Amino acid sequence: MPAELAEMIEANLPLVKYIVFQVAVHFPRHVDRDELARSGALGLVEAARRYDEDRGVPFERFAAQRIRGAILDSVRAADWAPRSVRSLARKLENTEQCLATDLGRVPNKEEMAEALGMSQSELNRLQDRLYRSVVIALEHETSDEVEKDLTLVDVLVDEQSPEPSNELESRELHGYLRDAVALLPERHRLVVVGYFLEGHTSQDLADFLGVTESRVSQLRSEALLMLQEGIEAQYVADTPDPSEVTGRVARRKAVYAKGIAEASVFADRMEEINLIESDAPALAGRSF
Repeated sequence: MPAELAEMIEANLPLVKYIVFQVAVHFPRHVDRDELARSGALGLVEAARRYDEDRGVPFERFAAQRIRGAILDSVRAADWAPRSVRSLARKLENTEQCLATDLGRVPNKEEMAEALGMSQSELNRLQDRLYRSVVIALEHETSDEVEKDLTLVDVLVDEQSPEPSNELESRELHGYLRDAVALLPERHRLVVVGYFLEGHTSQDLADFLGVTESRVSQLRSEALLMLQEGIEAQYVADTPDPSEVTGRVARRKAVYAKGIAEASVFADRMEEINLIESDAPALAGRSF
């Protein structure tokens, strides 16, 4: 390679990094940025070889087009999913972001399906197509803050052969969850069981409880927050005793957390636990 050509390439390497930064924001996180940079560098080399100064086009502008084209070509070559799937993925992502902005939380499947004008089964099939279109190499590095240089093959879990510690932790968590749901106030419990375990709609629950849909949504949000805080309290070393807590809200949280802790013993939670869906009628207390 002539020295002049090599000097031109080396001087414009920062241009590759700049263009990678520009285009990378449009790609999923699993797309390797280093691979994009390598493809861009090859585009820069090609641009340097093909550049004709007599055409009056600045090299930087000419090279930028070649670099960007090389990057896009490499991504298309590695992506086996058709454009229709990618278009659906963008539509799904945009809809989810708009709903999250309006609702102030992550939308559920019912809300997503309604916004997209499709049934929940159609939404499930769409999401299945999108999930199958994502291909990640097992050598892809994760962003673990504790252990560095971990790849997917190091952290993937074999669900058919779980680690004993993970199995025990899962059983304990399910035990806490079952107790926490059972200890919710009646209306909150009915909403959680009816919505998440029995598949009733917000309108069904509103009609059953004699309230508005917005009230059902409020009860659901309150119940989820209670479950989260109540279960998290089981993993905190020093949980406050309700008798030592001041303030009505704080005392109510402490009483609820203590109730979960005392609802069952460790040995009971370690027993084989069936899917919580099978306990739905008992948890609900009354049926729809």
